[in-house]
Amino acid sequence: MPSQSIEVRKNSVLDRFELYVDDFLAGVAAYQDTANERAFVHTEIYPQFEGQGFGRKLVQGALDRTRDEGFGILPLCPMVHHFVESRPAYLALVPYWSRERLNLPQH
Repeated sequence: MPSQSIEVRKNSVLDRFELYVDDFLAGVAAYQDTANERAFVHTEIYPQFEGQGFGRKLVQGALDRTRDEGFGILPLCPMVHHFVESRPAYLALVPYWSRERLNLPQH
């Protein structure tokens, strides 16, 4: 099976990150920026791409870019919340003031 081209792109016009698999739009992670944080409000992998690990690639790419841009993250959508909850390196990007409210570990 040939390897797939996978790319996460930021679409600032639509306030979302987009996952492309072999140049097909496979999913999106919508966000809303505040002064210091980027709140992830909805993440979706389209049906024909589900169950192949693309959600993880989309979220990781979006969070890496968010970190590189100097934002903290507010994982409001379940997919991003689960990703952050199980990865301490990304949990560190969530501001302390929001962790209890979002049911995330405090450390």
